[in-house]
Amino acid sequence: MSEAPLSLTGIVRRFRTGDGMLEVLRGVDLTLSAGEIVALVAPSGAGKSTLLHIAGLLEKADEGEVRVAGRSTKDMGEAERTEARGRAIGFVYQFHHLLPEFSALENVVMPQMILGTGRREAEGRARMLLTQLGLGKRLSHRPARLSGGEQQRVAIARALANDPKVLLADEPTGNLDATTADVVFGELLSLVRDHGAAALVATHNPELAARMDRTVTLRDGRIVPAATTR
Repeated sequence: MSEAPLSLTGIVRRFRTGDGMLEVLRGVDLTLSAGEIVALVAPSGAGKSTLLHIAGLLEKADEGEVRVAGRSTKDMGEAERTEARGRAIGFVYQFHHLLPEFSALENVVMPQMILGTGRREAEGRARMLLTQLGLGKRLSHRPARLSGGEQQRVAIARALANDPKVLLADEPTGNLDATTADVVFGELLSLVRDHGAAALVATHNPELAARMDRTVTLRDGRIVPAATTR
């Protein structure tokens, strides 16, 4: 039996405040299977972004363990965490964060070359991903010449450029109008499923959550499972 792409066990995260310590995450347990797309729903301030940062190895938990593709990250040094993050995890944020001086193609090529992929191979994969997202004729365009939906499509392609085991998305269509968000989110789901990645998607939108395989709610610092949606 293959290892789960992402497994969180007993995750605790505390922050110091003027009144002492605030425990935002109080023992989160969550496992994602390969090819599974999970909606993470919670009110603002409940710790969704903190949980995604910990799952993505951008932030360390105070207690608990994060396993990525079966590998424990608990005792990893910063260099190992950076390497694991680059190879195994893709990120999509509400704002695309594209590099404005580079074309759509170059924005997707760059993360591959950082990990040692040759330019020709990286360009081939970038073209394939962008074409799948309907941007085949926009490869040479810089972000300023792309619409908001097109920019977010480039960000999705970039997140999947290194064929990650896990995709983490924080309100990935929250900055788009409703019609564009619906289309872009559908393309995101399709592409993630095609590539067999596990995905954890934070969203406030119940309609988007219903399109995923299951929904989990972050409440009082813990994960509360909900019914499977598919």
